[in-house]
Amino acid sequence: MQEALSEALMAFERDEVPVGAIAVCNGRIIARAHNLTETLTDSTAHAEMQVITMASSFLGGKYLDGCTIYVTLEPCPMCAAAMNLAHLGRLVFGASDPKRGYSLFSPSLLHPKTEVAGGVALENCSELLEKFFRNKR
Repeated sequence: MQEALSEALMAFERDEVPVGAIAVCNGRIIARAHNLTETLTDSTAHAEMQVITMASSFLGGKYLDGCTIYVTLEPCPMCAAAMNLAHLGRLVFGASDPKRGYSLFSPSLLHPKTEVAGGVALENCSELLEKFFRNKR
């Protein structure tokens, strides 16, 4: 999760919502990304979407069933659905998203075999998000 937090910090420094993600397969980081929705003027440029694309490209296939994605914030429904299509093996996230998290809408958005762990490095993940939004208000 520390590597995902490093990505989130890069987003924060770019004035992007500070969400970072990494994909790990066979104990090795194969993809890393952070939010770029403002930079790319693309509402789909979430860290998770980018990391799925990079990991699939690295592996040469569309399925990530042997991979874990670590992300600092609970994925939104769009990202969870993309993880479902990728047959993601495991999802580990930091902070829950009480307004836009996938679990508010449908926990079944993820693939049925995807293992989930939430609340990992919760304080660090939450602190960066709170600081970002406090500065915006």
